[in-house]
Amino acid sequence: MSVLPLVFTSGWASGINAYAVVLLLGVFGATGLSDEVPQALQRPEILVTVGVLFLCEAVADKIPYVDSVWDSVHTVIRPAAGAWVGALLAGQSGSVSDLTAAVLGGSTALASHAVKAGTRMAVNTSPEPFSNIVMSTAEDLGVAGIVTLAIFHPWAAASVAGVLLCTGLAVLFFLVSRIRGFLRRRARRREERRTGTTVGRPPGRAPWADGG
Repeated sequence: MSVLPLVFTSGWASGINAYAVVLLLGVFGATGLSDEVPQALQRPEILVTVGVLFLCEAVADKIPYVDSVWDSVHTVIRPAAGAWVGALLAGQSGSVSDLTAAVLGGSTALASHAVKAGTRMAVNTSPEPFSNIVMSTAEDLGVAGIVTLAIFHPWAAASVAGVLLCTGLAVLFFLVSRIRGFLRRRARRREERRTGTTVGRPPGRAPWADGG
């Protein structure tokens, strides 16, 4: 059976939480629940490292604005992880070339990372901290559920991941204007603090003066 559905699903999940993907796959392989998981992902040092990083992400991902900084740092890490996992899975199965799997896993991870990072920027403009906590918890549970499904029913998991990716990209398209508005407001506030005046009004003119 082709390993591409598992590569696609793990790529999508890596774009959201790469550490959770490696940790879950490694545990499934180490416990003998799956023969599809390469030995490289089952190594104790790998599992311990990603376990610690997963806990760090679980905290950072729930703090307003810290989550966006974390996402920025992981713009390279998540796609790279998706490509790495995809190549390893392809090498384990031998049903598809490592390069093809790496490109599929990496590009899918990049797309889902863009959805997550963009959505979080929009979420940070809404009341906090509950929206961040809810979003982060939902993402973690979603990654865990879909990766688990992918181990036993790869095509079903790939279908769900595909729907979620397309839906996320569509939502992100509509959130772009909100994100731009937020960035403009933040830049305006920064400028007002720097100059001590209200941007858009003549210097020295009181805000209530416009009312006559």
